[in-house]
Amino acid sequence: MHKAFTASAETPARLHLFRAGEWDDASGDLPAALRAQARAQGFKAGTGEMVILADSEGEIADVLFGLGDRPDALAAAALSAKLPAGDYEVARDGGQPLANIAAGWADGAYRFDRYLKTKANPPRLVIGDGEDADALDREAEAISLLRDLINTPAQDMGPAGIETAIQTLAEEFSADLSVITGDDLLSENYPMVHAVGRAAAEAPRFMELSWGNDDHPELALVGKGVAFDTGGLNLKPGSGMKLMKKDMGGSAHVIALARLVMSSNLPVRLKLYVPAVENAIGRDAFRPSDILQTRKGLTVEIDNTDAEGRLILGDALARACESDPDLLVDFATLTGAARVALGPDLAPFYTDDGDLADAISAAGTVSGDPVWRMPLWDPYKSMLKSSVADLQNSGGRFAGSITAAIFLKQFVDARRWVHLDVWGWREGKYGRPEGGAACGLRAIWAMLRTRYA
Repeated sequence: MHKAFTASAETPARLHLFRAGEWDDASGDLPAALRAQARAQGFKAGTGEMVILADSEGEIADVLFGLGDRPDALAAAALSAKLPAGDYEVARDGGQPLANIAAGWADGAYRFDRYLKTKANPPRLVIGDGEDADALDREAEAISLLRDLINTPAQDMGPAGIETAIQTLAEEFSADLSVITGDDLLSENYPMVHAVGRAAAEAPRFMELSWGNDDHPELALVGKGVAFDTGGLNLKPGSGMKLMKKDMGGSAHVIALARLVMSSNLPVRLKLYVPAVENAIGRDAFRPSDILQTRKGLTVEIDNTDAEGRLILGDALARACESDPDLLVDFATLTGAARVALGPDLAPFYTDDGDLADAISAAGTVSGDPVWRMPLWDPYKSMLKSSVADLQNSGGRFAGSITAAIFLKQFVDARRWVHLDVWGWREGKYGRPEGGAACGLRAIWAMLRTRYA
């Protein structure tokens, strides 16, 4: 079980969650000592307010926690981030589903301690046992994996490290995995993956994992695996390069999603596609004005070598469409323009399928994982026009997330496709640690469960 959860505990501390508007009327059921502490500290159930009551032995007995007027679905992160090690159970949920409380608890309890001498010892939430508890545990484990992958620096999470993560997944769930590496990418027709990654010390590669019953509908997952992005010859400044270990965040999302699919035994035929490269500078680096061949048969003029993620995704999406999947989902840390448009936490998604868009939006609401549909505005395809090739890879400074999605669309021939342009990161706030973060994952997982289960 996830280290922030436990099935049961002998004497767990009790958690009492209150919305601000219900505190005055509902607090009368609390123990007198806890009400007295709340009065002494002016507790009104505002966002993040906390009161702790100890027993006669000095152990935590009760915790009051304020959800505020408009509760964040993962508000419990502020609890697990601050409470000491020990076992806790929900005595009052404040109208929050246990799924959201557990997701928030695991979120706040997470620490990336791979390189620390002292390992994390998080507080544990009692979630019981049975299928519902198993589902909460699977989700927490998958998201912790995602965050570990993103937080690991490129020295240990280069293209080979991403391959190892997928290989571990394949072995755990008896899935088939094929890997194409280095110059074999050319003979196997992945020319853009090869071009972007050929200058790096670690060879570029393309991974394809297969799992499930051939008679089930095919679910294809594609993730951008740029292990580190210098910007290539269009070199990023130091401030822009600092977090580029997270540029494989798209691959981390689909690896985590694949884990959820397989561990839940979702009745699909799963295909996972991850192109993994490092966009490095070297004597063999691809250049602005180069014209690349693609698996789709289109040609692409390179306007900017720092728009490399869409190139490797183009080959991967073309490959994914060759088996005519029922649904194709791609995740990518693709553009800074998406952050300018919607900020770090709200995940933009693109699809031409209205029913699919409605299902994703509804799943985002139910799961408390915010997503927002963006337009695949066809007239903006003109921004990708090249006089010497079928496309150019950058549409300029305007509508950058939209033109990136339109670029990807040129390589998609699927019945249903959705593209998520996520940050995969967050700053430390509200009790949650800075670092790799799941963006849109829970929304897509909720949609998939509804669609296939």
